[in-house]
Amino acid sequence: MPERADFLERAALRLRREPPGPQAARGDHDLNPGWKRAPGAPAWKPAAVLVPVVARPAGLTILLTHRGNRLRAHSGQISFPGGKVDPGDPGALGTASREAREEIGLDPTYIDLLGYGDAYGSNSGYIVTPVVALVREGFDLSPNPFEVAEIFEVPAAFLMNPANHEAQVRRWNGLLRQYYAMPFERHYIWGVTAGILRNLYERLYAT
Repeated sequence: MPERADFLERAALRLRREPPGPQAARGDHDLNPGWKRAPGAPAWKPAAVLVPVVARPAGLTILLTHRGNRLRAHSGQISFPGGKVDPGDPGALGTASREAREEIGLDPTYIDLLGYGDAYGSNSGYIVTPVVALVREGFDLSPNPFEVAEIFEVPAAFLMNPANHEAQVRRWNGLLRQYYAMPFERHYIWGVTAGILRNLYERLYAT
């Protein structure tokens, strides 16, 4: 389909071929130019997420998870499969693939790497590498019931449309902070996940 062919062509031309370093970081500060990390804050903690672009007959979708409500961090939020880098992980792709298997049971043999997005610095102290991959149909999923409350897919055409990227404001640590949100049906996609999707749109489609 034209949408798929166009997306894959742009991904081949515009995504990073190698994982970015922290010096290339985008992040929560994109909409808040005055935001700075507190003096003496610990070094960024490396993490990676899989951005699973699913090849469906009706068009490309992007797979997301609704995090379990019992998790200590970011419970109940929408996220990509992913997490912190473990010492034995063979790079960002290894981390993202391992986490996707652990969280949603995605067999890595169905994953074809497309490239890497820009590193994303979060207010929680992580520097996140987005690993963008095409996921071929035929996979079965088995979500970890503690970590994942729901798995769902959103049309890539919706998420890559800037008309659906809302700049919203909320108070965080006593200050007003802007952030992106992409409400879709009953799902409220915001924060780091929406920021990574916005950055992906800018890298692939913005001139």
